[in-house]
Amino acid sequence: MKIAVGISGGVDSSVAAWILREQGHAVIGIWMNLFGNESSAIDAEKVCEFLNIPFYKIDLQNEYKNLVISYIKDEYALGKTPNPCVMCNRGVKFGQFIEKALSSGLDFEYFATGHYSIIEQDNKTKRYLLKKGVHEGKDQAYFLSMLQQDQLSRIIFPLGGKTKPEVRKIAEKAGLFTTDKRESQDLCSGDYRDFIVDSKGSGNFVDNKGLILGKHKGIENYTIGQRRGLGISSSTDPYYVIGIKPENNEVILGFNNDLLNKGMIVSRCNWIAVEKPNFPIIVDAKIRYRDNGSPATLTEIKEDTIQVLFDNERRAVTPGQIGVFYIGDSVLGAGIIEKGF
Repeated sequence: MKIAVGISGGVDSSVAAWILREQGHAVIGIWMNLFGNESSAIDAEKVCEFLNIPFYKIDLQNEYKNLVISYIKDEYALGKTPNPCVMCNRGVKFGQFIEKALSSGLDFEYFATGHYSIIEQDNKTKRYLLKKGVHEGKDQAYFLSMLQQDQLSRIIFPLGGKTKPEVRKIAEKAGLFTTDKRESQDLCSGDYRDFIVDSKGSGNFVDNKGLILGKHKGIENYTIGQRRGLGISSSTDPYYVIGIKPENNEVILGFNNDLLNKGMIVSRCNWIAVEKPNFPIIVDAKIRYRDNGSPATLTEIKEDTIQVLFDNERRAVTPGQIGVFYIGDSVLGAGIIEKGF
């Protein structure tokens, strides 16, 4: 098969390319330029030279700005805390990156990356399923949960059945210089807070009764559950951010118990395992990436919007984050959290 591999210059993508080349596929490496700084492409090109595969650069600065940066700004202006990686994966890395590479004349049938996830096709429904990789604690399916069927149908994850230590051993055996390279913290977004415009400026910290407690530095700088960096203290228990009111430019402060939620509303749902679930349905729900998940029941409110009721209260449900729903190791679907309750 003709396979293009998204090369970052790190150990995961380099091993993915090595595995596919060793399997006899016709492999090319492509690197995406998001920020105009091509110095980060040096290692990616070195990997391709070592593997003796063609290397190409695809400029996606405008696409990243229009699809991801604008999304980040809009969500923060609404008092939400967005997850740019999820939207970058859907719109840029597994969207415009592939389309622009093909339209530029590159010839490939599938696109591969070094994600620790598994894609399988269900024999009965013929739908493509997205599953957690075998490496416990490295659930990158969360970040891929907004991908659609047409995208999943042309993606390959060679590392889905491996652990990170196994990948490093493969890199060492292959002689790759990326063997001991540190992981990038956020390849797509970098420090995306650099792009946030403080459009509303300073406003009031208030309690849940509206009493003014002090001044904040702009709602973009705060997220639900935040304790540090508030610059304001209570005479009893510590304050936490429990809400944000963009219409009043207010950040609401409260206490730890105020962060407990029985459920949440999730919109813009993307279903993967099924075209649409038969509601109500019991799932394992994650409210953020660093979350072990917990049982919950989904019911439909309207098209593409659901209510999620947790079996046990969850702390700090955050608008703008991604709610991801699993049945076993398979992603049923996901959506954007609108609010907790």
